[in-house]
Parts: sequence; C-alpha cells; structure tokens
Amino acid sequence: MPVSAIIFDLGNVLLPFDYSIVIEKLNEKSSGLGFRYAEKYKQNYNVHRDYEKGLMTDSDFLDVIMEWTENKVERETFCKYFSRIFSVNERIASILPELSKNYRLFLLSNTSNIHRIYGWNDYSFLQNFEKLFLSYQVGANKPEKEIYQAVTNYTKLPYGEHLFIDDVKEYADAAKKLGWDAINFLSEQQCIDELKKRNIKF
Repeated sequence: MPVSAIIFDLGNVLLPFDYSIVIEKLNEKSSGLGFRYAEKYKQNYNVHRDYEKGLMTDSDFLDVIMEWTENKVERETFCKYFSRIFSVNERIASILPELSKNYRLFLLSNTSNIHRIYGWNDYSFLQNFEKLFLSYQVGANKPEKEIYQAVTNYTKLPYGEHLFIDDVKEYADAAKKLGWDAINFLSEQQCIDELKKRNIKF
C-alpha cells in the first residue's frame, strides 16, 4: 500500500537532546544539586510520564521539581534549564519541505508544555507539519494505542498508508501492531536509506 502520511517523532529524530545539560546547570547553582535532582527524577520517573500524558499541570509538575531542586532554583529558570537541551538534526529537517510536496506530514511526540514553550516551539521546520500530535494534549503516551489512533482518526487514511519514524524501537513496534509501517531511527543515513527502500520521494 502506498504511503500517504509520514509521521515523525521529535526527540532524537528531528531534535537530539542532552539532559546532562540540566544536571550541569543545576550543579553550577549548588554543588551536587544536579546529581541529586537526577536521582530523584530517575526514582520517580512516573512523574515525568504523568506530566507528558497531561495528567499534571505545569504548576503541579513544577511544585514537585521545586522539592527535587531543594527550592534553590526559580521556576522560570528551571524551565529554561529543562528545555534548552535540544539541537536540530539538520539533515533530517532539510528533507521535510520536499517530503511535504508529496506526503502529509505529522509530528507525534511524547512531550510537555514546558518543553514546547521554552524548548522547541519556534523551530522553523515545524511549519512543514500539517498537525502536531503531542502526548500532553492527546492524553496518551507512546506506546499506548490511543496516541497512534488519534493520528489515524484525523487523517481518515487506511492504517497501511501511514509511515512512522521513531528512535525508540518499542514505539515503532507499537505503530506496526496498529497496522502502520514504521522505521526505527538509528542514524540519519539509516533513516534516509529506509525511506529510499520504500521509494519515498524527496
């Protein structure tokens, strides 16, 4: 079945990210603070998942973060530390305008409102997407079926006409279970090669 819609993940496909930047910034504020914060974040990762799923407001999330950072960082400052972790994968971003001439493009991301506002909302490559499907707005996280189904409900296309690109194999596999084609993103060149194998025009 020919591909009509290509759905991109955001983090580590279009935007590589590095959470060590947050740790370093917090350590600069207070010795060891970043390491203590990172340990709390790891031990309570459900908070991160709940926030990205839209089960917590920005304020609720930051209430928890203020505890984890021992109230040594202002909320606004933390939001900037937390979000300025991204860089652009220029090679993948550069093919979006050409892809958009022949396919409907969508973004599907586990992300949060803070990351959007302070981190990636102003990147110009986003203009190539018809619609953004963001976990905190949809109310579901990858690999939950509901977040993929939200895309299909919108496109009105057969499942087999969707191609998904994600760096997390579990998330790519979940798309396949729904009937989509999927590429597990490993590198820029590997992704380009996989698109060419499918005769995707760009």
